[in-house]
Amino acid sequence: MNSQKNKNNWSVYIIEACDGSFYTGITTDTERRFSEHLNGKKGAKYFNGKTPIRILFNETNHDRSSASKQEARIKSMTRAQKKTLINAFQYPQDQ
Repeated sequence: MNSQKNKNNWSVYIIEACDGSFYTGITTDTERRFSEHLNGKKGAKYFNGKTPIRILFNETNHDRSSASKQEARIKSMTRAQKKTLINAFQYPQDQ
């Protein structure tokens, strides 16, 4: 089944904005979604007047339901808790 094959292709991500704030979302393609946020056409309203800088966190292998639940958990975290999560993840960044 094709739908079963793609069931766990959802990701939860955190993007850092130009003002240092964090945006959390879910998607099936993190790089495409970052580009949409950057270009503003299909991006989140959160980025109106803000520029997304980089992806700090990308947790994969979720289905839509578990991705949404994890997104809600992350959004309820304090900034310090989000930083701890990001530091534990250590997403490769430009150096």
